[in-house]
Amino acid sequence: MAAGTTLVAAIAVVPASAVARPAPSTGSSTAPVADYPDSGLRAALAAIADAGVPGALAAVRDGERDWRDGAGLAQVSPSRPMRPYLRHRVGSITKTFVAATLLQLVEEGRVGLDDPVGRWLPETVPGEVGAQVSVRMLLNHTSGIGNYTDALLDSHAGIERVRTTTFSPAELAAVGLALPATGVPGAAFSYSNTNYVLVGLLIEAVTGEDAAVEVQRRILRPLRLRDTYFPGADPDIRGPHGGAYFAPYGVRDLSEFNMTWAYTAGEIVSTMADLNTFFRALLGGELLTAAMLDEMLTTVPMVPGVPAAGGYGLGIYSLPTGCGEFWGHDGGVLGHLTVSLHSRDGDRQVSFGLNLSHYQIGAPDAHPADAAWQTFMLTALCPNADMSARSAETLPQLPGATRTPGSPAVVAVP
Repeated sequence: MAAGTTLVAAIAVVPASAVARPAPSTGSSTAPVADYPDSGLRAALAAIADAGVPGALAAVRDGERDWRDGAGLAQVSPSRPMRPYLRHRVGSITKTFVAATLLQLVEEGRVGLDDPVGRWLPETVPGEVGAQVSVRMLLNHTSGIGNYTDALLDSHAGIERVRTTTFSPAELAAVGLALPATGVPGAAFSYSNTNYVLVGLLIEAVTGEDAAVEVQRRILRPLRLRDTYFPGADPDIRGPHGGAYFAPYGVRDLSEFNMTWAYTAGEIVSTMADLNTFFRALLGGELLTAAMLDEMLTTVPMVPGVPAAGGYGLGIYSLPTGCGEFWGHDGGVLGHLTVSLHSRDGDRQVSFGLNLSHYQIGAPDAHPADAAWQTFMLTALCPNADMSARSAETLPQLPGATRTPGSPAVVAVP
């Protein structure tokens, strides 16, 4: 999302002292942390909550070993402890599910990666843009099409309107296509949620089915991801879940939210365990052929000339760390942030979520929560690294999770 400049000077984050903490409890649903290679996971997760976030939940896998835990509060008032199995809005991690679905259609010969988008969506993307932008450019964010959430969520009033409004995908696409181009099609990476709204419409044009139905049929059902779904216009998160706190609103719970504004760019609800199952299947070749997976993992630089910033593929990105390259995505909506990263073989995995977003607004310096969650990520991904050398600075900033409203590159479904 992009919340506009009026939010940059908005209300400060919820301080750690403002929320009551539950009695110490691991919330673990699997083996004790001592059985996992890095016994510091529990402490690192708890440090996120101690840094000013109400709660954090995580699932970490190393081969067949599986660790899950929650820290802090799932809900501030009345207070409830965080549990690792709670459902969570995962924002732009939706894009990886949607990209895998479209790539299956490419494998079947029903659409081509280099087809012009206008061939499939002539009324939605007419003229030069439809002729010049390819399917591949939508998937890797090199289309140059503007980001519709910059206009849709540009103020507190915009957020309140979006929260209770049902949008059609065509409406969202029209907003993005009306914005100034961010560059020449194919020239450079420029993150835009409009790209993935168009991908959803493209899936519908090719199959004649709703895009969410296709994702469910091709991805969710075969992998038995029972806690993962598209909520559509239903504002409630079905099943067990916590609150969602947008820092400028203080402790107001925004977990009830009409998510049609996010559509195939960021609508999905999931759990950390389901995310790990999905990415292990994807990277393990269960969803795509080896050739198509290679296409998906062919990246463009997210920051030209800066390899350490990582690369974006077709709905998935790579990030270098001190212990190797990891693949995945992150996502943020109003009140929830999620990060999911995995080794190329899908063997080492970490997915975690926070129930506070946009806490960086108006902050002149990095927020302690960012350093805490980056430290947790490195603790999970690099358990054998020298602890004295491990630093949050070792992990590059993620494309969306740390962007603050008001910056040119901000997104709420990153």
